[in-house]
Amino acid sequence: MKHKYSLHLLLVLLISALLTGLANAAEKKLILTGSSTIAPLVSEIAKRYEKENPGLRVDVQTGGSSRGVADARRGLADIGMVSRELKAEEDDLLAFAIAKDGICLITNQSNPVASLSDEQVVKIYRGEITNWKEVGGNDAPITVVNKAEGRSTLELFLKHYGLKNQEVKAHVIIGDNEQGVKTVSGNPNALGYVSIGTAEFDAADGVPIKLLPVGGVEASMANVKSGEFPLSRPLNLVVRGQPEGFASDFIRFASSSKVDDIVKEQYFVPVSN
Repeated sequence: MKHKYSLHLLLVLLISALLTGLANAAEKKLILTGSSTIAPLVSEIAKRYEKENPGLRVDVQTGGSSRGVADARRGLADIGMVSRELKAEEDDLLAFAIAKDGICLITNQSNPVASLSDEQVVKIYRGEITNWKEVGGNDAPITVVNKAEGRSTLELFLKHYGLKNQEVKAHVIIGDNEQGVKTVSGNPNALGYVSIGTAEFDAADGVPIKLLPVGGVEASMANVKSGEFPLSRPLNLVVRGQPEGFASDFIRFASSSKVDDIVKEQYFVPVSN
C-alpha cells in the first residue's frame, strides 16, 4: 500500500513539474504579428534580445498592419507591428515607435523615366495614362502594381495621392515589400511602391530597381530623417493596455540605442537619437 502511495505521489509530482515547465515555457515566449515592413527589422532585433535573455523565444509573423492591430486587440499576439500612425478608432491601443520609414515609387532600373509628378501618378493608377511614352518613357504599356487590402503602405499611398482603392486599375496585386520589389525588378514596364528602407537595401544589394522622387524630393532615408520627404511614417509596436513583463522590456529594448546599428543596417531611421 505504501509503495502504491509513493508511486501515486511521484506521478503527481511529475505531472506538476511538467505543467509548471509548460507554464514557464509559455511565459518565456513573445509573439509579434503584423507589418511586413517591420518584421525583418524586428526579427534581427529579436535575435539580439534572445541572446541577452536566454530561454526566451521571440516569434515574429507577418500578415500586414491590420493583422497586427487585430491580433493585439484579441490577445492573439503579445505585440502588434503597425507601419503607420494609429487611427482615431484604434485609441484602445498604445503605440511605441521603433524607427521611421518612407514610401516611394519604384521602377525597373532599365526604365528611362526619372520622375513622375503627383498628377501623373494619379492618372496612371486610375488608368488614364497607360503607356510609358505618355510620361517621357518607352513605347510600352505600364504594368500597374498595387498593394493588397490591409497593408498600411496601401493606405498611406492612397491618402497621399488622394486616391480611392476602387479607382485603382491595377494589373498586379502584391502583399509584402519584397514581393513588390521582385515584381518590379522582373518587369521593365512595371510601376509599384514600397518601403524606402526595403527599396534602398535591395538596390544597394544589386537588385535592378530605381527609386523615384516624391513631390520633387529624392526618395532616401536621409530625407526621411531630415523630415523633408513628404511620404513618411513611424514604424510602431502596439499593445492593448500598458505592456508588462517581457513585452514591456522588449519594446524598451527595440526603441533604444542598443539596436540603432540594426535599424540603420535595415535602412531605417532610429528613433533613439
